[in-house]
Amino acid sequence: MTTKPRAKKFRIRRNAPLGNGRVRPDAAKPHLRAVDGFEDVPFVQNEPDMMDENIQRPAANRAAATQNEGTDIGTIRQEGLTGRQLRMARRAAQRHGLPATSDYDAVRLLRERGIDPFETPSMLEVVSNQPVANDTPKLPQTMPAGRNLPSNDVTPPESAADQILRIQHDIARRRRRKLGLLISRLAAFVLLPTFMAGFYYYKIATPMYATKSEFIIQQAESQVGGGLGSMFAGTGLAVQQDSTTVQSYLQSRDAMRRLDEDLGFKAHFSQDWIDPIQRLKPDSTSEAAYKIYQRVVKIGYDPTEGILKMEVIAADPATSEAFSQALISYAEARVDGLTHRLREDQMSGARESFRDAEQKVNDAQSRVLELQEKLGVLDPASETTALMSQITGFEMQLREKRLQLQQLLDNDRPNQARVDGVRGDIQRLEALVAELRSSMTESTVGTDSLARVSAELRIAEADLMNRQLLLQQALVQLETARIEANRQVRYLSIGVTPVGPDEASYPRSFENTLLALLIFSGIYLMVSMTASILREQVSA
Repeated sequence: MTTKPRAKKFRIRRNAPLGNGRVRPDAAKPHLRAVDGFEDVPFVQNEPDMMDENIQRPAANRAAATQNEGTDIGTIRQEGLTGRQLRMARRAAQRHGLPATSDYDAVRLLRERGIDPFETPSMLEVVSNQPVANDTPKLPQTMPAGRNLPSNDVTPPESAADQILRIQHDIARRRRRKLGLLISRLAAFVLLPTFMAGFYYYKIATPMYATKSEFIIQQAESQVGGGLGSMFAGTGLAVQQDSTTVQSYLQSRDAMRRLDEDLGFKAHFSQDWIDPIQRLKPDSTSEAAYKIYQRVVKIGYDPTEGILKMEVIAADPATSEAFSQALISYAEARVDGLTHRLREDQMSGARESFRDAEQKVNDAQSRVLELQEKLGVLDPASETTALMSQITGFEMQLREKRLQLQQLLDNDRPNQARVDGVRGDIQRLEALVAELRSSMTESTVGTDSLARVSAELRIAEADLMNRQLLLQQALVQLETARIEANRQVRYLSIGVTPVGPDEASYPRSFENTLLALLIFSGIYLMVSMTASILREQVSA
């Protein structure tokens, strides 16, 4: 904190002449200058020897020079002495036991005795055992306006070395005090909590055994296809979603509930010999048990390799291994259930299509058989071919008979009996051919025409052929769906079999204690910085 100066002027040099026409001593001596505004000391630039010689001048010579300037108070007032010079004169008068009534009177008395009133005293002169004469009362004097009153307190001056030494002692004392406060704060907020944490880890914490295992989810190799799907088929990217799902399931409340129902997870961690921090209360809720489950079951997933790493912690090695085996079985069941519905949907659709196609083929076959039995025709094409062959044969006989009749009629006297016989054969053949042709296109009572029978059978046979083609396609789809379903199957392969350890894995006393030290140190550092910033803001 800096105190503002109250004096209006400091060390004012007056070059004007003094009263009664006298010239100032410093004006008459240009080679001298005022040292500290109180005395004339010879000053020569770059001449240290001359300066030392003038400074070491006897005090009596300086007092005699000042005594000749006058001892009248009025004359002294006209000299224009500064407040500091008057205070120095009063202190000098008090040291010499002079009964001065004012500062100017002190200057006058000192000059009358041949003493320089403005001489700086030494430490031996200041610290004096002689008592100061205090017989004459010191009455208040009237001072001109604008001047500072001199102080009666006499403070012995200190050398620069003493001041520096005192400041250094003060700084060292404050540093020791701050260092002690810092050490006490560190001990209270960092070392003590760290000691408590280390005592817990080394003396109180119950040893825990960790069983580690690794397993991977694999997909069946694809028999057909290509492209990007075949490129990533053997990598972890193909089953990344399934691995993430299994990881989430093993860390879920459902897995904890199944583990508690099968192996008694809550009962194991509620035993009395487990330390209070890790022990589960007997009447605790499922949420409290789930918090412990999350702490003792650690599952990590490596997306580049697709490997799931699991660590199960328990109070004894056998229980830790049993917990790990149970969780792996839960994971395997979950993997099987992930694709079971997809495989069932694919196979069920293909099976339904195949059964429908097979049923329609049976219906078409039954229709063809029914028409054959109803019409009495095994094969319409064969029947038509046989009938046409008969008609062709009868038409050839009819042409022969007509040629024979024409040959008989060419005789002049044909045999009438033979002519009538040939004509009768021709008529019979024509009637037979017409009957056969009408049986092919015309229906009779109780029987259908061969054309109708052939058309119905052909439609039924075409429908049967279509149903057989659809049945073949459904069979191909069923086989494809079966292959695709087999490709969708996921397998859980165990890379590292869980084996219970023979030594405790936790707690890691040294690492945990060091971590506690770092945490408490960081908290203390943040709080200290925040407090310093707030203190600076408030002070600003």
